[in-house]
Amino acid sequence: MKRFYKNVDVRRQDGDQADGSGPGPGWQVTLDERGVKTVGGAAQIVPSPAIARSLAAEWEAQGQTLDPKSFVLRDLADYAIDVVARQSGDVVEKLLNYGETDTLLYRADPDEPLYARQLEIWEPIVTAFEAREGVELVRISGIVHRPQPDATMARFRKRLCDLDPFALAGMEIMASLACSLTTALNAAEPDANSEEFWDAASLEEEWQAELWGRDEEAENRRNERKAQFLTACDWVRAVRHT
Repeated sequence: MKRFYKNVDVRRQDGDQADGSGPGPGWQVTLDERGVKTVGGAAQIVPSPAIARSLAAEWEAQGQTLDPKSFVLRDLADYAIDVVARQSGDVVEKLLNYGETDTLLYRADPDEPLYARQLEIWEPIVTAFEAREGVELVRISGIVHRPQPDATMARFRKRLCDLDPFALAGMEIMASLACSLTTALNAAEPDANSEEFWDAASLEEEWQAELWGRDEEAENRRNERKAQFLTACDWVRAVRHT
């Protein structure tokens, strides 16, 4: 599609649109004074000016032909408005599944070399998370599922239900890429080193690469997933802390 606009701006929206399509107060990108809408036809109003400016930057960066793949944040905003806002309970349940099967809690048998690496990298993260959140997490050696304590899952549910659809959308991406709810919650903290948390969640992939060598295609896919994780992390922080 050819570029169909000249000017990109951000404007404050104090309430629902006149046609009833708006989700409420927030910020909206405009193209030649016309507000951007989602794929589903709703006004694309976001809760953070930082998010709105990032969305505007995607539009401003386009050349004479639009590149659909470059609209990463636009797609995330659309997903939050069109899907998560209407199905937040389903998204919370999906995220809770990552809490039950969290990568950082499923470890090798203690007599395997990988176990020592997992203990070194993962255990301080899990212990600090338990202290901060006031929960207890069950560590598992092997692949046999063991449920987490009811109190822990109730705490997870409350944390997730307190998030708005925009934060939930980003959290879903983070948890699914890391296969870890604790990683997503940790990396979303304002002072967290999100790259370190991603590297921790990717420990087993790195272990296999060290053992068997690196495959270029696999490394490229891994780098793409890392970039997606970090983008979602920045998104959640911008929504929650600005």
